[in-house]
Amino acid sequence: MFIYKIPSFIQKLFPAYTWKVNTRDKQLFLTFDDGPHPKITPWVLHLLSQFGAKATFFCVADNVKKYPEVFAQILAEGHAVGNHTFRHLNGYKHTCSEYIADVKHAEKYIDSTLFRPPYGKIKRSQAKALLPNYKIVMWDRLSADYDKNLNIPESTAEMKKVENGSIVVFHDSEKAFANLQLMLPNLLLNYSNRGFQFCCIAPK
Repeated sequence: MFIYKIPSFIQKLFPAYTWKVNTRDKQLFLTFDDGPHPKITPWVLHLLSQFGAKATFFCVADNVKKYPEVFAQILAEGHAVGNHTFRHLNGYKHTCSEYIADVKHAEKYIDSTLFRPPYGKIKRSQAKALLPNYKIVMWDRLSADYDKNLNIPESTAEMKKVENGSIVVFHDSEKAFANLQLMLPNLLLNYSNRGFQFCCIAPK
């Protein structure tokens, strides 16, 4: 079975990272990684608007460079954005200086104090360099929408177990779109009916 919920002991190992939002209110924090995409991101935005939902988009800056009008639409509709590096780098495969330089390059296109490491992979040295200026946002729940072999019923059931303040990861990317189309409407409807609000993650 896929691990959809990040175990609490992992969260405690890295207390400087944001894994969920501390709130007693019925609030969920939907996040979308790897966009913007000229087709998929507008689809997500339209669906969110139908539910009065806000979300946080962790954008790959190279995609922002390619599709600035879609990035502008995200901001215009009141959503938050975060830095997801310029080239979607795996921190484990790059030196600290290489990684930080790529994040700095992304800053030219994304004005935000929110940062999410691609794949959730970041070295302690890289995090130490970024934490003075960034809130490093991880997640409490992973939809695994990017997995072409995803067990949709299983993932949907797991997404029904999120808690107040949970940060949930989806992807506005081509490899995730087929699963996203099935899962995101279900989650929005389910939690709207339960009285939840969908909120942006606050900046650092």
